Amino acid sequence: MQDTSRRNSLTGRFKLTSLLSFVVFIGIYWAASGMKFGIGFAVLILIHEMGHFIDIKRRGLPADMPVFLPGLGAYVRWQALGVPLETRAAISLAGPLAGFFAAVACAVIWWQTGNPLWAALARVGAILNLLNLIPVWVLDGGQAVLALSKAERVALLTASVVLGLALRENMFFLVALGAGYQTFFAGKLPAHPSRATTIYFIAVLTALGVIIRLMPGTGLGLQ
Repeated sequence: MQDTSRRNSLTGRFKLTSLLSFVVFIGIYWAASGMKFGIGFAVLILIHEMGHFIDIKRRGLPADMPVFLPGLGAYVRWQALGVPLETRAAISLAGPLAGFFAAVACAVIWWQTGNPLWAALARVGAILNLLNLIPVWVLDGGQAVLALSKAERVALLTASVVLGLALRENMFFLVALGAGYQTFFAGKLPAHPSRATTIYFIAVLTALGVIIRLMPGTGLGLQ
């Protein structure tokens, strides 16, 4: 009973931390970019993190609500120990996939209303999710690439270069550089290839690239 009580107390504390960190997160971007963009941007980050959270929970794994780090981003704490690499990759890619759907929703609203705010949110949301797919360090792409064999990492590198040239978006070359590093300089490779992860990774990359290409503006802003 005491353990249950302690667990409930910790759960409540994490929920409170999540809520308070989200409020502070909104406040900082509100002050930096105005109320509408600040709130919209924070909600886009929330949707990305909830993509991870929901995917973890639907697999029956424990996870805490997202915690937001103003100026840095957010994260979902969960126990990955003993979880297969392919499952961990799918959970990592679930955030950018949710971010893609959020960007699509913003793009549709922009198309219906002509309000440039929604185009800016769609573009910045897609860009941030794309950058998060660079396969390095603790980024989502860095976790997902661990499930890929050497040949699959070469496929990811090739796809990134092709997308960069076809969509004329230099950010894809950052993904290609990360994939190149993981292909030729990273350490241990997985015991088995994961075609499903490779297809998932490249599909999300492509979808985000299309949104970025369709939205007006360059970089993180509108023209």
